[in-house]
Amino acid sequence: MSLANKVAIVTGGNSGIGKAVALEFAKQGASVVIDYVSHPEATDALEAQITALGVEVIGVQADVSKLQDLQRLFAAAVDKFSHIDIMVNNAGVETRTSILDTTEDQYDKVLDINLKSAFFGTQLAAKQMIKQGGGGRIINMTSIHEDWPMPGNTAYCLSKGGMRMLTRTAAVELASHNILVVGVAPGAVATPINLSTMTDPALLQKLNAAIPLGRMAKPEEIATVVAFLASDAASYITATTIVTDGGMMQNSPGL
Repeated sequence: MSLANKVAIVTGGNSGIGKAVALEFAKQGASVVIDYVSHPEATDALEAQITALGVEVIGVQADVSKLQDLQRLFAAAVDKFSHIDIMVNNAGVETRTSILDTTEDQYDKVLDINLKSAFFGTQLAAKQMIKQGGGGRIINMTSIHEDWPMPGNTAYCLSKGGMRMLTRTAAVELASHNILVVGVAPGAVATPINLSTMTDPALLQKLNAAIPLGRMAKPEEIATVVAFLASDAASYITATTIVTDGGMMQNSPGL
């Protein structure tokens, strides 16, 4: 599996799953554009790691919930590398609030960062890929909660359900251009978004017990799936979601 001579944009790319994806792409030979909105020092450190692997990398500070920032991100990527082959819509947040207590500001934040950014990230990537020819890959980082309810996190589930239909519909629309659109749906992953659970032994034990494999995923285990989907080995996969959850969605306590 090789991504040599490919150029990839990863949104939310300086921490968690995004960071692992950027590193895996670099290991496979791709040049990487790291989008980030905060912690520039983390981006600098990641750029140094990727440069040490012998590939090119740039970091671009852009709030992907804003179309103007997304456009600037793409302009910087094309200016540096002249083409884009892989787009990973990874940026995401959650509020852990229910239908009864989610405020308008919380709703807007979650939907704008998670879903709006993926919609326009897909649009801009597709337009660039069509312009340059040769097709491309768009990978949307969804969640098992695109399909599996999580009471108390309603806006997040809504955003991920929207990403599921974005993935399927855009894939059908873009297939004639050889642009493949696929979702990756992690379950529980050991990233900063789950820090409150990871630092509470009782909650962590409860979570691990709900996962057939008995543990949270490492970010690198999600990243290798993304790299596979970005490679020629996945040339016939589109308009679907690859669930990567250790069996979590299928678990049952029995009767």
